[in-house]
Amino acid sequence: MHERAGTTATADDLIDVEGLVRAYYELKPDASQPTQRVAFGTSGHRGSSLKTAFNEDHILAITQAICEYRAAQGTTGPLFIGADTHALSAPAQTTALDVLVANGVRVLVDEFDDFVPTPAVSHAILKWNNDPAKRAEGEADGIVITPSHNPPADGGFKYNPPHGGPADSDATTWIANRANELIEGGLREVNQAEPSGVETYDFRTNYVDDLANIIDLDAIKRSGIKIGADPLGGASVSYWAAIRDRYGLDLTVVNERVDPTWSFMTLDWDGKIRMDPSSPSAMASVLSHRADFDILTGNDADADRHGIVTPDGGLMNPNHYLAVAIEYLFAHRPGWRDDAAIGKTLVSSSMIDRVASSLGRRLWEVPVGFKWFVPGLIDGSVAFGGEESAGASFLRFDGTVWTTDKDGILLCLLASEIRAVTGKSPSELYRSLVERFGDPAYERTDAPASAEQKARLAKLDGDAIAATGLAGEPITAKLSRAPGNDAAVGGVKVVTEDAWFAARPSGTEDVYKIYAESFRGPEHLREVQAEAQRIVGDALGG
Repeated sequence: MHERAGTTATADDLIDVEGLVRAYYELKPDASQPTQRVAFGTSGHRGSSLKTAFNEDHILAITQAICEYRAAQGTTGPLFIGADTHALSAPAQTTALDVLVANGVRVLVDEFDDFVPTPAVSHAILKWNNDPAKRAEGEADGIVITPSHNPPADGGFKYNPPHGGPADSDATTWIANRANELIEGGLREVNQAEPSGVETYDFRTNYVDDLANIIDLDAIKRSGIKIGADPLGGASVSYWAAIRDRYGLDLTVVNERVDPTWSFMTLDWDGKIRMDPSSPSAMASVLSHRADFDILTGNDADADRHGIVTPDGGLMNPNHYLAVAIEYLFAHRPGWRDDAAIGKTLVSSSMIDRVASSLGRRLWEVPVGFKWFVPGLIDGSVAFGGEESAGASFLRFDGTVWTTDKDGILLCLLASEIRAVTGKSPSELYRSLVERFGDPAYERTDAPASAEQKARLAKLDGDAIAATGLAGEPITAKLSRAPGNDAAVGGVKVVTEDAWFAARPSGTEDVYKIYAESFRGPEHLREVQAEAQRIVGDALGG
C-alpha cells in the first residue's frame, strides 16, 4: 500500500495532456519491440503514447484491420463508435474515423458529440441487430475507445462484433496480427480519407429510455430514497443526469467534473491515479459522502464497472455485491427462464456458488473475461453474468438480452432498486448471506515468475499438480478448463470444500496472480495462499 493511497492527487501526480497527445502523433512504434506491438488483452489494445504503445500508427493499423475483418465476416451494417474521457480517446477516434470512412464503412458517432459508455455502444449494436428491418440493411458492430479504469496516460481501443460484446480471441488475434503486419509494412495498405458523411446516433436517449425495461425505476421513485452517483470523471456523467430527469429520481450527480488529468481523484493503492470504483483508495473522496445518501455509486471511465457504497457498510467488495444482486434478481424477475443459469468467472467468490445452490439454479463457471457470457446472455440461457472485478450485466424483465458487455450504470441502478424494494441496503443483505452460508475471506496477490514460467502456467494441466491436500483439506478438483464451458482457464484452479485458489500469469509483469478464498477465515486464507505458491512452484519446476 502506497503511503499516499487514498489522498488527493497533487500537481506532481498529473499528466501533461499536451505532451501526451503530442506523443500520440509524433512517436512511431517499432514493431520489432514487443512492448510497441499491437496486443489485445481481455478487453482490447491498451497502452500509453509516452511509451510508444498507443499511438496514431497503432490506431491506423488496428482500424484498417477491423475494416478487413468485418468485411471478411460479411458485416456490412453500420459501425457504432464511442469514446470515453481519457485524453487519448478523442485523437484516437479522429484517427479511426479517417480509416473507417476511407474503407466505405457506415459510421455512427454520438449525436451530441458526447462521451459514450461501453454499455451504450453494446446496447446500440444489439438494438440495431434485433430489429429485423434494420438487420436487413446489414449487421452492425462497434468500436469502443477506452482503457477502462486505467491511469490517465493510457489509451484503449476495442472491437465489439455484431453480438455486441467483447470480441473473442479468434477475432482479436487476427486483428492484432494484421495490424502488426500493417505497421511493419509502413502503413502502405492503410486507407485514409477526410471523414465526411458520418452519421449520428443518440446513444444516451436510446439507452436511458430503455432502462424501464430492466430496472424497476417506478419502485425507486416511489421509495423516495436519496441516490448519489459519481461518474469519477468518466463517460457516464451526462447519463446520470438524464436518468434523474427522465424518471424523476432523487438523484444527485456528486461530481460532474471531466478533467483528463483526473486531478480530483484520490490515489489508488499503489499511488497511481486509477478510476477503479471497487478500490477503497480510489473511492476515498466518494466515501466521504456515504452518510448523505441511501445508495451512493461510482463508475469507471467507460462505465462498465460499478462501485456500491452504503451508509451502513461503506464500499462493498464486488464479490459481496454480486452475490446479493444474484439472490435479489432471481427472486424478483419472474419473466426469466426457469432453467436460466447464473454465470460467474472462476475467480469470483464461492459465495455465489452457495447462493446459486440455495436458489436451485445452475451455476455456469467460465474463464476470466466477460466475452464468455455473451452467447448465454443473447439466448437467455444465462440470466446474469458477473466477474470479480466489478463487471456484470443481466437480462431484461422479459428474459431477453440487454447488453453483452459489462454495464456499470445498470448494476448501480440495481442497488437502488434493491434498497427501494427490500427496504434494506445491499450491505445488510450481504450480512444475511454470511449468517446463512459463512463468511469468506478473499484476496488477490502476486508471486514472481519468469516469462518461461508464465508461459508454462498458461498451459498447465490440472493433472500436473501432484498435491492431494490444501491447507488441511483434501483437494476436490484441479481445474485447467472451466466447468461451465470447458474453455481453457489459462492457468489452474485448485478447490477444496471450504477454500480454493486460482493461479494465472500476468500479461504485463513478471508475476502470476493468485486469487484465493477461504470460508474458514483470514488465517486459513494465508495458509491457502502460502501453499498455493508452493503447489504452483512445484508444478512449474521451482
